Amino acid sequence: MHSVLKGFRDFISRGNVIDLAVAVVVGAAFTAVVTKFSEAFIKPLIQLIGGGDELSGVWQVRDATFDWAAFVNAVIAFLITAAVVYFVFVLPMNKLAERRRRGATEEPVPVSDEIQLLTEIRDLLRAQQRGDLPGEPRRDA
Repeated sequence: MHSVLKGFRDFISRGNVIDLAVAVVVGAAFTAVVTKFSEAFIKPLIQLIGGGDELSGVWQVRDATFDWAAFVNAVIAFLITAAVVYFVFVLPMNKLAERRRRGATEEPVPVSDEIQLLTEIRDLLRAQQRGDLPGEPRRDA
């Protein structure tokens, strides 16, 4: 029980809760946009393809109404949402995780000219102190 609470505390303290909240809000807003798009554009197209007035995406048997255009509309909205989530979030995160596993995310930091010059001076001073420079007597202790 203690480890579960510790894990939850670590989860909250890492800031993942904020990331999760942002993801939920953005996801809800995106779903609303896709739903309105499919209701405003795709459903009317389905109803036109379905025959206009007579079979306009809805048929009725006795008192039961079958709104097949709404179903097709919901399937298309789901596919749009799933595709965007996969290509915008899942695929890049998988690639990033793969790069981290391979250790490719750490790019070598370019060394400035000043740092390179100071390193050469340091190495020359060490070599001079040890007597490793050509023409200098070697000082072995």
